[in-house]
Amino acid sequence: MSNCVSINLKRNEIIIKIAEDAEQKKIITELTKKLPDLKKLYKDEKIPIKIVGKVLKNKEIDEIQDLIKEKINVEIDFDMPKSLGLSSITRTFKQEVAISETKFHRGSLRSGQRIETEGSIVIIGDVNSGAEVIASDNIVVVGNLRGLAHAGAKGNKNAIIAAGRLDSVQLRISNIVKEIDRDEEIAHKQAYIFVQDDKIVIE
Repeated sequence: MSNCVSINLKRNEIIIKIAEDAEQKKIITELTKKLPDLKKLYKDEKIPIKIVGKVLKNKEIDEIQDLIKEKINVEIDFDMPKSLGLSSITRTFKQEVAISETKFHRGSLRSGQRIETEGSIVIIGDVNSGAEVIASDNIVVVGNLRGLAHAGAKGNKNAIIAAGRLDSVQLRISNIVKEIDRDEEIAHKQAYIFVQDDKIVIE
């Protein structure tokens, strides 16, 4: 990949876009090369930088932030939702969520508890480790998702999973399974999960 980092000057901010399939090593190399030119854009006024594109892990965010701040003392914003809760899931996603009959469950699920439902389900609480939520359509967890969520359980690959905070080791949509390595911490924690090209994608 020849150009995994692009820089665009807007009126009130500078946008740095990182290609979604770029490796961190390549991102750092490319950014290091472009920083001198970026620094030339700055005089007295410090236009904030917004970083968009690839979903980054915490350690990757820190590395990129440190690299830029070493050269330019500027405010840097990573375009990822940081607050918790259903109301802050505002990002425009790649696919529309199908309408289906939705059940609401108030309260958290403890280890060993299991909920299985036709249609979609909204859990107003946490799904703790060892608990299971299975739905034929969509699953939304307003709190922490630590247990197993299996959306589209009857073969619906258009189903989605959304969580106020994601800390699960495994996710399932239809017949597709994604194991999450504990070391691969997802930077923004809040998550929107869907299937693309027969793979589970976390945004």
